[in-house]
Formats: sequence, C-alpha cells, structure tokens
Amino acid sequence: MDLVEVLPQLHMFRFRIGQAYLWRDGADLTLIDAGDVDSATAIEDAIRSLGHHPAGIRRIVITHGHRDHYGAARELADRHGAEIVAHALDAPAVRGERPVPEPDLLDWERPLWEHGLTCPDAPPTRVDREVTGGEVLPFGDGARVVHAPGHTAGSIALHLPRHGVLFTGDTAAFADRVMLGVFNVDRAEAAGTFRRLAALAPRTVCFGHGDPLTENAAALLAAAANGG
Repeated sequence: MDLVEVLPQLHMFRFRIGQAYLWRDGADLTLIDAGDVDSATAIEDAIRSLGHHPAGIRRIVITHGHRDHYGAARELADRHGAEIVAHALDAPAVRGERPVPEPDLLDWERPLWEHGLTCPDAPPTRVDREVTGGEVLPFGDGARVVHAPGHTAGSIALHLPRHGVLFTGDTAAFADRVMLGVFNVDRAEAAGTFRRLAALAPRTVCFGHGDPLTENAAALLAAAANGG
C-alpha cells in the first residue's frame, strides 16, 4: 500500500485495487472508504507513521457497497470503536443482506470488471448510521453527504465546503484524464450525478480510483462532466 499526502490534513491510501482516504481533525480521524478485507493492518501502520493512533478513528464513511471500498471497515471498526456510515440504499449490500446489482458494462469495461473481481470478497459489515443525502457529518468543519446515484443506487459523495474538498466515490475517476467512473448500474444517472458534483466547484477532488486533483480541479472536473 502507498501512502500519499494530498493536503496537510488529508492522505490517500493506494491499494492494489482502489484507494481510501484519511482526514485528520487533530487526533480525531475519519476514513473515507476502507480498502479491501486485507487492508486493515496496512491502514493502521500508515496512521501510526503519521504520528497518530488508529484508536483515533471516529468514523468510516463508505461511499458505496463494492468490496474494494468497505472490505476492512468491519475489522477496523471492531478494533477501534469507529462508527460506520453508508447510504440507506447500499447498506443492505454492505451488511450482506443482498447483492449489489450487476453493472451495465460497456464492452471495454469487461476486462476491467474481471480484474476487479480478483479483489477478495468483503465480509458482512454493520452499518451504524444510514444516510440519504444532505446530512452534515462532524469532520472537516462540516462534511456534507451528497447522494450520488448511478454507480450504485446508494453511492454517496462527500463535500467539505470550508476546505474545498470533494470525495467523488466512483462517480468519477482519473485515468490519464478525468472521466465518468466505470461499472455503473445506470450510466445516464451517473452522468447526471457527475454534472451535479462538478457544479460544486471544488479546489481538491479525491476519486475512488486514480490520482486526486489539487490544481485547476474545478475546471477539469466541469470540463469532463460536460463532455469537454
């Protein structure tokens, strides 16, 4: 796992497949996603390398119910008493009560999807708080939950307006350029969500897959969302 500084308060954990983020409010820590089921120890070691203790993890916000985004959430929450947050529509998948709907794959996405399935299955994971969009979570001076359907029905983004930071989940991605994320259950809905997120005009954009944007982020996001 690679540890990448995005901002002084924000680091990215890059795994073999996908990534997660750590936001720090002093000693209080928030994880945005949690990597796959084998990621817990690496995340804890990375937190310690930053001079913090994993016991400071207060919450784990799951952007959607795919295995590479919440696999280690249960282990970390059980060890450190963190609250797990997810959208009400994806919470049943996170809890293992029902499968995530199959995506509507384009032909070029199929090899990528097969590669993604090499990520180990995530265990059934409790959800302590179900959100629907519009809630403000107590980190980052107020983190607003944005319902972001299309990738999955219960995908969410997180917007930290006081810091100009947007976590897109898998609605958007960066692979040599900013683009609509892959593996969507409803591609048209995902594209509409992409445009709504771009309208937030963030200064820093953190994707579920690909390098974050820290320069000219709002313009690049808007151009991609609007077909530029």
